[in-house]
Amino acid sequence: MKALGFEVPKSEVLQLLKQYSRGDSQRVTQSDFITIMTEKIRQRDPMDEIHKAFKLFDENGNGRITVGDLRRVAQELGESPNDEELQAMIDEFDMDNDGASK
Repeated sequence: MKALGFEVPKSEVLQLLKQYSRGDSQRVTQSDFITIMTEKIRQRDPMDEIHKAFKLFDENGNGRITVGDLRRVAQELGESPNDEELQAMIDEFDMDNDGASK
């Protein structure tokens, strides 16, 4: 759950195990895990998720995503797009033609 961005207290994990495990196995099936995670995702606020994603790119907190920000995130993900590709991404969302997305 943590890998998917959910901070779940140990008490809640134990409660979920109790609710979904069969017998004394203390195991959750893949189907049950999907059910649990689907409900968790539905409970998230979409605007909050958008703001979190923006902050991942806007490392210095200036309210702008630049080509440099995109390059950094791409490199962290093991990607290496060229400057033209990165600029095209910025241009797609650059409403005031200042070279950054806000």
